[in-house]
Amino acid sequence: MNRFLVLGGLLLSAALITPMALRADDDHHRERRYYDREHHDYHVWNGHEDRAYRVYLVERHREYREWHRENRGHQREYFRWRHEHPDSTLFKVEIR
Repeated sequence: MNRFLVLGGLLLSAALITPMALRADDDHHRERRYYDREHHDYHVWNGHEDRAYRVYLVERHREYREWHRENRGHQREYFRWRHEHPDSTLFKVEIR
């Protein structure tokens, strides 16, 4: 009988923890908007913007650091760079 109680407790714990773990993972990949004070616009941070950010870091010879952990000065510097480098110059689309 004790084994069934322990097994039931483990299954109940797993059932309660799983939705929280899935939601935490979902929040990590969600698109977020960041306000650019100098240009008075928003930048939607998604996979596409992350790709542009990585191009910026390579040009600057800097190590990758997650965007939300970057200080405001570096974020402003990136936004300034981003306005000078539109998608059409960063990402070449090949049409066949």
